[in-house]
Amino acid sequence: MRIQHLIKGLLVAALVMAPAQARAQQAINLTLGGFVPTGEDARVDGDVLLANRDLLDFDVSDFNTGSVGIEWLLPVGEFVEVGAGVGYTSRSVPTVYNEFVNRDGREIEQDLKLRTVPFTATLRFLPFGRSRAVQPYLGGGVGVINYRYSEIGDFVDFTDRSVFTDRFVATGTEVGPVALAGIRFPLGDAFALGGEVRYQKAEADLSEDFLGPKLDLGGFHYLMTFRIRF
Repeated sequence: MRIQHLIKGLLVAALVMAPAQARAQQAINLTLGGFVPTGEDARVDGDVLLANRDLLDFDVSDFNTGSVGIEWLLPVGEFVEVGAGVGYTSRSVPTVYNEFVNRDGREIEQDLKLRTVPFTATLRFLPFGRSRAVQPYLGGGVGVINYRYSEIGDFVDFTDRSVFTDRFVATGTEVGPVALAGIRFPLGDAFALGGEVRYQKAEADLSEDFLGPKLDLGGFHYLMTFRIRF
């Protein structure tokens, strides 16, 4: 993908332009928290989860899940940092049909699962610099989101109301903007603790196997951060 070459080029350029002293202060940022997908009122038109909500018993909020990640940070001067990272989220939601059951009265069960692996390239701006005891920051960049969405279980064929077992899987990679804001508190020269809110936006096209033609991959990551400088 061209966007991946662009990200690589930006990071290499930042590494080349950064002075040797800055490169010596690069850091690894570990993140742990939660991911909240875009809510029902703001999801993309044609979203598959909204389409499934008409038939299945679940809420979009059921896909709230944990979020973990690791990021490399490189200072470029006192007030700017370049970052490159990867994260991971995964959630499986068991559900049943709202108005249909098997002929023997059993529920028609199905599992919906969404996994994402976002790769990000970001720029952070620290308005008070990296030398303060409290370091707020704002930033943004681009995300390359690898995803896997699946529907596995029993399905109703509405032509004859029969029930069949099957699995439908969609995988791919989509690109979209990333925005973030956070604050961190240095603990000596090597470590820092903090918190961050990160927003991602992207959407995927799905095949006719699914009720909706789109999959909204957007949402908010609410993260605790632990920076290790080396």
